Amino acid sequence: MSATESKTVAGKSPIAEQDVKGKITEYLWHLKKEGRKDLTILAHRKVLTRLAGHGANLLDPESLKGTIANEQIHVNSKAHYVIVYKSFAEWLNLYWKPPRYKFQRKIPWIPTETDLDQLIAGFKQRTAVFPMLLKETMARSGEVWDLKWTDLNVNILTISTPEKNNDPRQFKISDRLVALVNALPRRDKRIFGSATNLNNFRGNFTKRRHCLARTLGNPRIDQITFHTFRHFGATMLYHKTRDILLVKQQLGHRYIENTMVYTQLITFESDEYNTAYARSLEEEDKLIKAGFEFVRYNDKEQIAIYRKRK
Repeated sequence: MSATESKTVAGKSPIAEQDVKGKITEYLWHLKKEGRKDLTILAHRKVLTRLAGHGANLLDPESLKGTIANEQIHVNSKAHYVIVYKSFAEWLNLYWKPPRYKFQRKIPWIPTETDLDQLIAGFKQRTAVFPMLLKETMARSGEVWDLKWTDLNVNILTISTPEKNNDPRQFKISDRLVALVNALPRRDKRIFGSATNLNNFRGNFTKRRHCLARTLGNPRIDQITFHTFRHFGATMLYHKTRDILLVKQQLGHRYIENTMVYTQLITFESDEYNTAYARSLEEEDKLIKAGFEFVRYNDKEQIAIYRKRK
């Protein structure tokens, strides 16, 4: 439909498509001025554009109910549509009694560490830094994208601009990852400031993921998203420490209810461990790098005892 054409919805008077596009543009600029994240603005644009493209009159709130009801999408997506349009209607001072779609909590899918490592290995070294940071920090993709050079102090990384009301937090990252981060070009105050926007970066990530899944014959790789790294890290941290409060702190969650889902994602066959001993700092360093965790120090034998789950 051209900008000069119009359409009639639910018996209402015709409305020019250009008027709708103009209102969407004004609304998105309003979100920008309110300090909303670029990804949030993009998500709102996609929803409003899709609803308008499916025949809904965005200036007639009641027509939205039928359009959303007829959408062949998951109920969580419908609930998201309602939230977006509610914000748009409020901006236009339109009265709307939104339909009720309740979010359904889904159990996150957890890949193996081999799946993640195969994916990371398939990227060029400079591009691989981003998913490596996701894996070692369990941060949200937007939090990593907004990292500044000043957030890295030797090997301590600070999430200084948390998302979704999460708390700021710090992580110790590996020496190898520190070296890769420092090798990136410093053309901006942000670590990834010289790259394209996050949405384009995500699109390139997805294309490369498709290719790797086919090349390696591993369809699980094609299920990995940026958020999958967060789910994996939180799940493994809980099953390593059995400390749900530590997981909550590392994820930056405000509420423990959001963290509890990670207590049920992986069931290990047993709680058996391999035990190892260290008599020097060098031996301890090797055990830690191999994934062993410290248990206690035996003063009589003068050895440090470590363990690793089988």
